[in-house]
Amino acid sequence: MNCLFCDLVKFAIKENDLAYVIKDKFPVTKGHHLIIPKKHSNDFFELDNEELVAIKDLITDLKEALMKDDESITAFNIMVNVGEDAGQSVFHTHFHLIPRRKGDAVKEEVAKTSKHGILQNLISKS
Repeated sequence: MNCLFCDLVKFAIKENDLAYVIKDKFPVTKGHHLIIPKKHSNDFFELDNEELVAIKDLITDLKEALMKDDESITAFNIMVNVGEDAGQSVFHTHFHLIPRRKGDAVKEEVAKTSKHGILQNLISKS
C-alpha cells in the first residue's frame, strides 16, 4: 500500500502510541495542524475507541499549547472529512485542528469545508 500519511510519522511534532501531529502543508489559518492515527484506516468510522481517545488527547494538548503561544486564538474548528464527496483527498483518516481568531477572514472557506465534512466540535476559549 502506498499511503502518504503512513510515512509521515517521522515528521511528527508530537505523538503518542496510537497517533501523531504534523503541521498542515496547506493551512487554512496559522497553527493549522493534522492529527493522524498511526495505524492505517480509510476514514473516521474505521477507528476504534482507543484510537479516538489517543487522538482526542493529542488535540487537547495541541489546543492548550497553541492558546498558550498565541493569545489571539479565540476558538477552534475540529474537522474530519469522510469520503471523496465530502472533500477527503488522502484516504488515511486525519483530523484538522484549525485555530480561529476573532474577525478572521476564513469563515467562508471553513464553512465550505465543513459543509462537506463532519464538523466534530467547536472549542471556544472560556
